Amino acid sequence: MDICSTMFNTPRFVKDGVFLNADSGEDAAVFSYEFIFGGQRVSYKYARISEWELQWEELRIDDNNIFKCDFINKEYDFENLKYINADTANVERYLQSLDEGDEPEGLTETKLPFLRWLVGNVALTNESILIRLSNYVRRMAVISAGSGMRFHSRRTYDSFFETLENGQRLKDLEEFFNVMGIECRLVLKRLPDGQRELYFAHEKLVPFYENASSGTLALFDLYRRLIPSVWEPSLIYLDEFDAFYHYEMAENVIRFFKKKYQRCQIIMTSHNTNLMSNRLMRPDCLFILSKTGVLTALCDATERELREGHNLEKMYISGEFERYE
Repeated sequence: MDICSTMFNTPRFVKDGVFLNADSGEDAAVFSYEFIFGGQRVSYKYARISEWELQWEELRIDDNNIFKCDFINKEYDFENLKYINADTANVERYLQSLDEGDEPEGLTETKLPFLRWLVGNVALTNESILIRLSNYVRRMAVISAGSGMRFHSRRTYDSFFETLENGQRLKDLEEFFNVMGIECRLVLKRLPDGQRELYFAHEKLVPFYENASSGTLALFDLYRRLIPSVWEPSLIYLDEFDAFYHYEMAENVIRFFKKKYQRCQIIMTSHNTNLMSNRLMRPDCLFILSKTGVLTALCDATERELREGHNLEKMYISGEFERYE
């Protein structure tokens, strides 16, 4: 999610600074996020000109405008910081940093987002709505199917292989594969050069990295990046999550995530119509993304009253929801 990089300067999900449709005549891409914490609605919006520069940003809580920054015209409104107990913020120092280019070491933005500066430079209590927003955004996870294991340097996995030396962690990975329908036993060996190598355990050890299928490698990468985390994710976005899975494994992944992360909002994208099933998901949790970018729940895409006995995939293929595609 772009908000993660905006608030914490982390790597972006959108690569190479491509934010707008190639045919768009707009100068900036507008990002809008809404959260609800303790009954309060938090709205954070900004426009991004490039990978490293914002055009403007604003924060609203319920009906209150907390701040607004227009970086192009150098117009700023910080009058309502008192609503979030941040009226002690030295905004003059922030504005001075914009003019001087005085960003922290390693920061490449030409305009440091004020929200990031605010969270990092004001003493806020744990009950502060900004701290709650920060904690939520920090735990948002984005994983793309294009990040399969073979596309990364082997060095990327050395530290993870080191954690697998813990026998329980290796057993947990093995059980994860078994739950997904891949019956296997795993062995981790340390080679003479000090590197670690993961194997399938058979009569002879079979190197995992060189022999696992694309689907198995995708599962491994999913496990590596998410399952062992010490924090519980607040939101998980899995883009084309089943690109390398057969339909049974894709169903297993959905069931696994529904059971393991019951308090987490999960968004999965797919082209697999087999997953349009009442066995896996309610119709109000299945959405069609139209060519114009509009999301419509299946229950709102038909005049029929959808029931558990309906074959949603068959209805989709027969054109029942065609006008919403």
